[in-house]
Amino acid sequence: MQWTHEHLELKRTTKRIVDEHINPFVDEWEDACRFPAHKVMKTLGDAGLLGISRPEAYGGLDLDYSFEIACVEELGHIQAYGISSAIGIQSTMCTPALAKHGSDELRREWLAPTIAGDIVGSLGVSEVGSGSDVSNVKTYARRDCDDYVISGSKMWTTNGMQADWMCMLVNTSQDNGPHRNKSLIVVPLNLPGVTRHELKKLGLHSSDTAQSFFDDVRVPARYLIGEAGKGFGYQMQQFQEERLYVVARSIGLMEDAISDTVDYVRERKAFGRAIIENQFVHFKLAEMQTEIEALRALLHKAVEAYSAGEDVTTLASMAKYKMGKMAEWIPGECLRFWGGQGFMHENRISRTYRDMKLAAIGGGANEIMLHVIAKKLGMS
Repeated sequence: MQWTHEHLELKRTTKRIVDEHINPFVDEWEDACRFPAHKVMKTLGDAGLLGISRPEAYGGLDLDYSFEIACVEELGHIQAYGISSAIGIQSTMCTPALAKHGSDELRREWLAPTIAGDIVGSLGVSEVGSGSDVSNVKTYARRDCDDYVISGSKMWTTNGMQADWMCMLVNTSQDNGPHRNKSLIVVPLNLPGVTRHELKKLGLHSSDTAQSFFDDVRVPARYLIGEAGKGFGYQMQQFQEERLYVVARSIGLMEDAISDTVDYVRERKAFGRAIIENQFVHFKLAEMQTEIEALRALLHKAVEAYSAGEDVTTLASMAKYKMGKMAEWIPGECLRFWGGQGFMHENRISRTYRDMKLAAIGGGANEIMLHVIAKKLGMS
C-alpha cells in the first residue's frame, strides 16, 4: 500500500493534533484516571478525523479505509493506550453499522454529531458472561408498541462514564437461535433506568471504563439500526474495522517502546560499557523492529483488500493475533532492558507494559482469533 500526498497530509494533521493537543496532557490525564473525552473528540471532529470513511452527507470525508489507517498509525503515537482506545470507539467501532445500515433520520440524529465530535459514543457488546462469546449476550429488548424496553447490563464499556450514547447489541427475540435473534440499537445514556459504575483497571488509566445496568430502559423503536435480527452479522462486520484499527494504533505504541528503549540503552552503562553494546540486546531490538515491519505489511494487505470491498475476516484476525502476541512480548522485553528504572511509574515503558496487556484480550482474545482463522481456512 502506497501513501499518496493526501494520505501524508492526513497523517501530518493527525500528528500535529497528537503533539499539540493530546500528548502534553497525557501524564495529567493518567494521574486523574480520566481524559476530557468531549474536548478531545471535538478537537478531532473539527479536524475531520472522526468520520474519514463515513458518508459525506453526515459530515464524513467519504474516503476509503486506507485513509482511516493513515490517521490511526499516527494516533498510535499517543502516549497512553487508553486515549487511542477511546478515540477508536468513537471513529471505527460504534459507528460502522449505523453509517451503513441506519435510517437517514437515525444517522442525522446520532451519526452526524458523533462525527463532528459534539457527542461521545460507546459500544455495548461485552457482558459479564459474554466477552469473546458474543452470541451469549443476555441483555434483552422487548418490543412495546413504538418502543423497545431494554433490561440487562454491559461490561468493560470504553467511554462508558462519559458517553452520550451506546451502540448496543441486544436480543430482540427468543427464537431463531443466537445468531439470528440479535439487533443493534442506539441507546441514549441519559434515559431513566440507566446506571453506570466506573471500573478500576490494571492499565488504560486515562480511559473511563464502565459497567452499565439497564432497568426497563425505554428507547424509541426507530433507534433500531437496520433490520431486527441482523445485529449479530452487523457486529461481526464492525469487528473487522475494530481489529484493523487496534492493529494500526498498536504498531505506533510498540515502535515508540523500541525507540525509547534504544535511546535509554545507549546511555545506560553497566560493567563499563553501554547496554546496547551487548550483542543480545541489539539483536533483540533488531528482531522486534523486524516483526513490526512484518505486521505492518500484513495490516496494509488487509486494508487494501478491505478498501476494495473484500471480506477481510481472515487477514484482520491474523493481524490481530500477530499483534496480540507482539504486544505481550515487545513491551516486556523492552522493560527488562531498562532494569530497575523500567519498573518505575514515571517511565513510559512501565505504562506501555501495563496498557498493552489488553491487546491480547480486547477486540477478540488471541485464542478467538486463532479459532476464527482455523474456521475460515476450513480446519474446524
